[in-house]
Amino acid sequence: MSESTVVAEIEELTVEVGGRRIVEGVSLRVLPGRVTALVGASGGGKTTTGRALLGEFPSGARVTGSVRVDEALVGYVPQHPAAVLNPARQVGALLYDIARGQVRELPRRARRAAARERVLDALEMAQLPDVPRLLRRFPHQLSGGQQQRVVLAQALLLGARVVVADEPTTGQDALTKRRVVDELAAVAARGIGVVLLSHDLETVRALADEVLVMRDGRVVESGPTERVWLAPSQPWTRELLSEQPTLGGDTPAASDSCTVLRVRDLRARYRGVEVLHTPELALRSGECLAVLGRSGSGKTTLARCMAGLHRTYEGAVLLDGVALPRSLRDRARHQLAAVQYVFQDARASFDERRPVLDQVARTAIRLRGVSPREALAEASKVLNSLGLADELADRSPARLSGGELQRAALARALLARPRVLVCDEITSGLDTVTRRGILDLLVGLLRDRDDLSLVLITHDLDTARLASRIAVLDAGEVVQQGAAEDILTAPVHPFTVSLTEKQAMRKRSAGKRLVE
Repeated sequence: MSESTVVAEIEELTVEVGGRRIVEGVSLRVLPGRVTALVGASGGGKTTTGRALLGEFPSGARVTGSVRVDEALVGYVPQHPAAVLNPARQVGALLYDIARGQVRELPRRARRAAARERVLDALEMAQLPDVPRLLRRFPHQLSGGQQQRVVLAQALLLGARVVVADEPTTGQDALTKRRVVDELAAVAARGIGVVLLSHDLETVRALADEVLVMRDGRVVESGPTERVWLAPSQPWTRELLSEQPTLGGDTPAASDSCTVLRVRDLRARYRGVEVLHTPELALRSGECLAVLGRSGSGKTTLARCMAGLHRTYEGAVLLDGVALPRSLRDRARHQLAAVQYVFQDARASFDERRPVLDQVARTAIRLRGVSPREALAEASKVLNSLGLADELADRSPARLSGGELQRAALARALLARPRVLVCDEITSGLDTVTRRGILDLLVGLLRDRDDLSLVLITHDLDTARLASRIAVLDAGEVVQQGAAEDILTAPVHPFTVSLTEKQAMRKRSAGKRLVE
């Protein structure tokens, strides 16, 4: 590939903020029709490097090196898609604005039809179903996966020659991930250069032509994807690519313990439309229940009903046999502390103007009556245990990575000393090393605290294996539930079957590579 075909290039990029180098000496080339992936731990510099192609850097950053985009329009698909979607405008209006800008040279009568055709084509390419209904929705009415696909459609509408995809499969089920992989591969096949920033190693291996492994702002290893996967030269790369470990022992079974939370004949509505029906679901004390399903299946709606964040429903959510008020604003302080919710989009759950440490400590002050001094000390201890040093905790949320903020959100919930911890896709945006640490921590919490129960909202089968029981949701209905071993060894619903078959194929493939 000749130098003239390079559409974007970064050379010896160094970004320093507040005396700390968050990116140091990074170089990469973006070639048409090729996918370059940046992988590494949260806070390793991937997003800063990717956003440099858009000419965007953190506030107050000192930047050296060079970034060249050779007359290329750069599209960006962010990790948190809600941040770039106007909440006050319907999806159709957002997309038509872009499409009309692309057809301004056409006669007036032809513009409307051409813009509509472009929008519908982009939505189809982004794998978004039920187009007419979706166009009338506002961003907050979409699931996280749907929001990401709308943003991808925006990038396609722009006609970009370079697409920076920042965690495009975060929070999505296996079937949706496959569609995203297919779409990004099709984008590259059209001659567009793709820069993929991801913790999802399966997606990286399926898509990327070249991989750059980052740690602490530096590229520690790079090369063709298969070479890096099969023969990594650096210890950090080997650790990053290692298989998900067994979490060590069984999750405590709670068959004989009392039910702490029960969902009974729950029918949740959104703008008058029923989106979830759960006749019966029970969580016992000391138990881990995984709620498994694809994007848009109703998992988050169920979790939000439990936490008092979605109040438009019939039926009941009971704590110790007593119905909880539908809205968290009507719940007593002990009820708020008892059921804590960890958001999938951690960044949106923090106040950008206050240090993270103060916000985490506030939970203990407000819900447990702890003094500010004691709360700060406890918050620092919990954050440290999750891998966030005091220097990071004293920063504003804007200066932390998505993975770091997810850990801070978990710490904030733990400071309430909850009896039920509802975790909504909290590992979906984390690298493999950090994900293992979070899951190990959750296992330890269940073992150390007999009074703690865990609800894991997930699309990921490996994460669901942490649970003692699994409930599978599809199209707003609980289609299968029972002991985790039974669900995983004898799946009934097509979604569960597809996940187990995919994992079996992956293991067979890994074994074949090992033999070779």
